[in-house]
Amino acid sequence: MKILKFLSLGLGVMLLGVSLGYAQEVNLYSARKEALIKPLLDEFSQKTGIKVNLVTGKADALLKRLETEGANTPADVLITVDAGRLHRAKVAELLQPVSSDVLHESVPATYRDPENYWFGLSLRARPIMYALDKLDPNTLTSYEDLAKPRWKGKICVRSSSNIYNQSLVASMIVAIGEQQTEKWARALIANLARPPKGGDRDQIRAAAAGQCVIAIANTYYLARMATSKKDQRAREAAGKIGIIWPNQKGRGAHINVSGAGVTKFAKHKDNAIKLLEFLVSDETQRFYADSNHEYPVKAGMEPSDILKRWGTFKGDSVNLSLLGKYNSTAVKLMDRAGWR
Repeated sequence: MKILKFLSLGLGVMLLGVSLGYAQEVNLYSARKEALIKPLLDEFSQKTGIKVNLVTGKADALLKRLETEGANTPADVLITVDAGRLHRAKVAELLQPVSSDVLHESVPATYRDPENYWFGLSLRARPIMYALDKLDPNTLTSYEDLAKPRWKGKICVRSSSNIYNQSLVASMIVAIGEQQTEKWARALIANLARPPKGGDRDQIRAAAAGQCVIAIANTYYLARMATSKKDQRAREAAGKIGIIWPNQKGRGAHINVSGAGVTKFAKHKDNAIKLLEFLVSDETQRFYADSNHEYPVKAGMEPSDILKRWGTFKGDSVNLSLLGKYNSTAVKLMDRAGWR
């Protein structure tokens, strides 16, 4: 009786899915939090009749899960953050190349894998931030400037285990070479106001509180703090912080992505590609811009109002696949430099 009851329940769930128009499905592993992705997935399902089965988790944990599951994985699509992780997924043979005119037309070559294993969905900038009442922004114009002795005891940054910092260092290796980047990293660490700790918001709060003058952080963290409806302290801290867009006369400010790819053993490949194409549509790009304050990857789409207030800037045009290629080199370099 219990078996019959279970089968009956399962059949009921299946019929419910069909009655809602979900005759097809696609399985998604996402490192993005459910609140940031679920509204888009619901819209996709309504438009296509394809049900999205969502699993969320920490980025590295999802990569490990895909490796462990191998050919038995139910996942069709992987969404994760940072080009370094996307490259790891490719090298670990967790993804497969995709042919899609929509993706090629929507995602500039800089922001996708040269062999089409992954595609950027949104952009995040990692500029220099500073306490408005403690620094003249004209005195600091590049990442390289952070190595100058004048900034000793004035910089806050999170640890070297953070992939955002690893990708920043990888971008510098591409730009100025490994030897010069290591010299820079040693000088940067010598200029820290405190040992690296906490996340990007913690660096911003520390600068606002006078514990340091300069912080390195992604802009969407500052934007979330500035627009928080529940956290007055976060809004107040953000109001004390300004942004310097570094290297504007050279390579430009460091840029990274959140991105996605079709898994190697996808059982619903066609639906997976449809989902990726939907995620670079105008309406989806608008959602990323307004809800999470990330820059749209698609040309011609405007950022959120608060990002507009911080001005336009020149971004580094290096192909982001190189950030993954040089990740291990960057990690070893940071370790040698004493960046903990």
